[in-house]
Amino acid sequence: MEGILQLNHLKKNFGDVEVLKDINMDVYKNDVISVIGSSGSGKSTMLRCINLLEEPTDGDILFHGNSILTKNYDEKEYRAKVGMVFQQFNLFKNLNVLENCVVGQMKVLGRSRGAAEENAKLYLNKVGMGTFAKAMPSQISGGQQQRVAIARALSMDPEILLFDEPTSALDPEMVGEVLKVMEDLARENMTMIVVTHEMDFARDVSTKVCFMDNGYIEEEGSPEDIFMHPKSDRTKDFLSRFLGNDN
Repeated sequence: MEGILQLNHLKKNFGDVEVLKDINMDVYKNDVISVIGSSGSGKSTMLRCINLLEEPTDGDILFHGNSILTKNYDEKEYRAKVGMVFQQFNLFKNLNVLENCVVGQMKVLGRSRGAAEENAKLYLNKVGMGTFAKAMPSQISGGQQQRVAIARALSMDPEILLFDEPTSALDPEMVGEVLKVMEDLARENMTMIVVTHEMDFARDVSTKVCFMDNGYIEEEGSPEDIFMHPKSDRTKDFLSRFLGNDN
């Protein structure tokens, strides 16, 4: 298996508060890793460190064996390879759907407008938003905005997609349309790290599940390992509360 990303003893402090204490993770090509755990366990902070939106306090992050934390590392190129889909969509409100998917390709990847638009339309069609190319973000639903955000990330041709609770800001009836897009990507072997409270997705779609607690990865394994045979008492407690059973 081809290793893409490696977190080694990653730590992150905000002042005196230690949010990530010692995170180790290996991400291989075609992995779909669901990261679950209670709010405040460090899940989103870990993703933001991976994407360099937060600077780790200690430890290292390797991308294809090279540390992304060295001074001369090309962060712009790295961010193009490691796409991010946010909880709140983060679309440019003053740009229409198509332009949202075009601007990054032109600025970061140096693509011509024609090539960028062609690529953007391809991915907008893929997520079922091709007919909304001229719509402004304010004219479409939250679920549609999130699908546009996924298309925007895909149009950069990333090697990995990071999803930070991509359904938690959505009305319940819109959650399914976003999860379906993510399930399709997983079937097509897109490498993904997904911070999520959607336990069905974690159980049914992931190749690996990581349970985070108090700044650590408390337990990791296959979905069957975590959901059917959890070893840690903390994992058992979390799942019994979340799933409403005594698993």
